Amino acid sequence: MASQTRTPNLNRRKFLGGTIAGASLIALHPFSARAAGSQAHLRIMETTDLHVHVFPYDYYSDRPIDTVGLARTAAHIANVRAEATNSMLVDNGDFLQGNPMGDYIAYERGMKEGDMHPVITAMNAVGFDASALGNHEFNYGLDFLMKSLAGANFPVLSANVVKEMGATPTQDVTLVKPYTILKREVVDGAGATHAINVGLIGFVPPQIMNWDRRHLEGKVQARDIVETARAYVPQMKEEGADIIIALSHSGIGSANHTDGMENASVPLAAIDGIDAIMTGHSHLDFPGPRYEGFAAVDHVNGTIHGKPAVMGGFWGSHLGVIDLMIERAGNEWKVVAGSSEVRPISKRNEDRSITALVQSDQMVLDAVAKDHEETLAYVRRAVGKTSAPLHSYFALVADDPSVQIVSIAQKWYIEEMLKGTVHEGLPILSAAAPFKAGGRGGPEYYTDVPAGDVAIKNVADLYLYPNTARAVRVTGAQVKDWLERSAGMFNQVEPGKADQVLLNPNFPSYNFDVIDGVQYQIDLSQPAKFEDRSGEVVNPDANRIVNLTFNGQPVKPTDEFIIATNNYRAGGGGNFPGADGSTTVFEAPDTNRDVIVRYIVEQGTINPSADANWTFAPLEGTTVLFDTGPKAAEYADSVPGVNMEAAGEGPDGFARFRIQL
Repeated sequence: MASQTRTPNLNRRKFLGGTIAGASLIALHPFSARAAGSQAHLRIMETTDLHVHVFPYDYYSDRPIDTVGLARTAAHIANVRAEATNSMLVDNGDFLQGNPMGDYIAYERGMKEGDMHPVITAMNAVGFDASALGNHEFNYGLDFLMKSLAGANFPVLSANVVKEMGATPTQDVTLVKPYTILKREVVDGAGATHAINVGLIGFVPPQIMNWDRRHLEGKVQARDIVETARAYVPQMKEEGADIIIALSHSGIGSANHTDGMENASVPLAAIDGIDAIMTGHSHLDFPGPRYEGFAAVDHVNGTIHGKPAVMGGFWGSHLGVIDLMIERAGNEWKVVAGSSEVRPISKRNEDRSITALVQSDQMVLDAVAKDHEETLAYVRRAVGKTSAPLHSYFALVADDPSVQIVSIAQKWYIEEMLKGTVHEGLPILSAAAPFKAGGRGGPEYYTDVPAGDVAIKNVADLYLYPNTARAVRVTGAQVKDWLERSAGMFNQVEPGKADQVLLNPNFPSYNFDVIDGVQYQIDLSQPAKFEDRSGEVVNPDANRIVNLTFNGQPVKPTDEFIIATNNYRAGGGGNFPGADGSTTVFEAPDTNRDVIVRYIVEQGTINPSADANWTFAPLEGTTVLFDTGPKAAEYADSVPGVNMEAAGEGPDGFARFRIQL
């Protein structure tokens, strides 16, 4: 790793060409304004979960956006430095992987000795003091990781990733430095300069040994976060650390420590000697209402066990800021007050539009401009082929290729992730819903990728949201009710009646889950079991889902299955039976979009042809009408399991079709 060459003075008023004069209109933080002669204001800024987002750009949809990017966060950093007499900037991990730029560097360009990774180049330009490793740093293997880190002008830390395990953590041989003690100078309230030793220590979820088993097994091991901290913090104190800041690439979860826990920041904060804690991994922001009610957590004042803590969002969406008032007594410093906040780079307006709160720092953009252009060429290039069109024109009335490929990729991924776990061997199903299916989006709002080349940006058409993959363990009864909830998409129809309206306009398409791996029919003569929006049971005796089978055998209520899905659904989104957070058995480190891309790359040519695992139950003499995009006519003859014909024009530019049940 490159040596630390930055000035040891913590006064950061000057940044990327900005000067004290240029920042003179920015008010000092109260800690800086009122610090006494024996006191100093120390500000620690955090980015976390950048996932290679340097430019404010969505490579999947191939367009600029205002909600992401270290180049935007850098503008905040300049202002925040100007508000404080003394400041530091740290990153909390997950910087090497997570968008097509990361994949381009890893899979296409590669890293040779001496190469610079663009996110490291950008971080050097911004001027980081240190970073922790996150779990995604291991996604491309250890060789790629170490070559990437070699260009960093700052130490990269992780105390619990071990090459050789010792009797205690302090006797381990770690993959990178477990901690660093930065010798700095601070300016106190009277203007005098003093030496201070700032200790920084990094942690990563030990689940990396499952998530990246193929890269790590036999090469490194991972210790429990809290166990490791208990060993190292006293050693850091013995080596002269005046204050200690934990860079915890671990979420805010239970206050009760269990061995190997993934989200360990709360028990970590309880360790004596840790003065402040930077958190991450969860892609949320803290302080904030998301953490109301968590034990030992003050979600308003931003403390955990009374110590300042922060989580700075993800993809550069926020800058986390912790302010410490430190006081010198003899030759020692102690924290006497603290506060925390997050500063967003954008805001969402009432009309759902986005307003940028800062503009990109041009020096950061310039530092990786060449890599950005190369990434654009990469995402616009085919990464695989599809043997059939990927469209969603009939996704609400028939088994559909655009939903099918998502299901196939999710199942492929979860099967691999559950190997070696207690859940291996259970039948794996996959739930996916169409996101672009007309409705309020209009008659053009459909996925439509023709057969042939598939580019990475096409994946945005298949999967709109940056969800992460999840697996839940459910019973056969829950599978049936999951499908009953999904079947709220349809109006109840009267048998024998012609041309009834099929789709319930109040039911969002993203809640129309198709479960692949089982076979079933939907009886539209039955009422919906669940209310369309809330998901509350309104007709407890309703049975729209009929002939539900797995491998040709009826699904029994007591059967057990794994369902591959996403974090929104698994965590209770849509209020689906069997998906309330309590049934989750695997939380993936990867987004569903990344899973689809990886699957396409590995397969080369995908075959997304729908297998008609679900159909409508026959109703003699009954027809229904539904509206879809005009381009649907090109595919109407190839929809499996549906007797359908064109029925003229629908309202607002839609095309109308008739289905014979």
